[in-house]
Amino acid sequence: MTILLEVCVDSAEGLAAAIEGGAGRIELCSALELGGLTPLPSLMKIAARAPIPVYAMIRPHAGPFIFGRTDEEAMLLDIDAVRAAGLAGVVIGANRPDGTLDMPLIHRLKAHAAGLGSTLHRAFDLVPDADQALEQAVELGCERILTSGCALKAPDGIETLQRLSAKATGRISIMPGSGIRPANAGAILQATGAREVHGSCSLPVESADPRAVAFGFEAKSMNKTDVAVVREMCRVIAAVG
Repeated sequence: MTILLEVCVDSAEGLAAAIEGGAGRIELCSALELGGLTPLPSLMKIAARAPIPVYAMIRPHAGPFIFGRTDEEAMLLDIDAVRAAGLAGVVIGANRPDGTLDMPLIHRLKAHAAGLGSTLHRAFDLVPDADQALEQAVELGCERILTSGCALKAPDGIETLQRLSAKATGRISIMPGSGIRPANAGAILQATGAREVHGSCSLPVESADPRAVAFGFEAKSMNKTDVAVVREMCRVIAAVG
């Protein structure tokens, strides 16, 4: 059984690079520098042409994954847009103020996304009890949990990722993500036994237009999906799988 590489992208250019490099699935976002927000409907329509499954992030704004009534309305409409575009699935999640998963809200989002695939995103990494949250994710019926092992970066959450992977076997997939690069992907996959892994596969790119930076229209540097990094990740993954 091969290991699948999911690449997160926030532009049509990044989408094309991920596909060319050999990604097996796409997490489609906007504003990856903010951890990923809901992509524009136009980008969803472009992504629908992809030869691999595309899951769209459902997150209406930056900040904590704590969402009110108006946020919920926006997320439900965004799920409608994902379905209308013909994408394969959604990436959802929400927390209560105490960090626990907001199960009633996630249940409603999951129900609204019936017929679409679903990933529980890194709202999971903010929970006070990862083992309890794992059981809740299984109850929700999500296909997978994207998690760094409740650490800032997956390499720092190896022990938790190992434990979660062992408990999840046969019930839900644990997909390590955050800070995973070709240099450490092999060790993380071998340690956890994960069958899918998530990464940006990006490189920093300096802005070519100082005026855009001065006006605040563009960051001085940003990360962009790189075909060569995607290919190298695929090579490392294939060696493990």
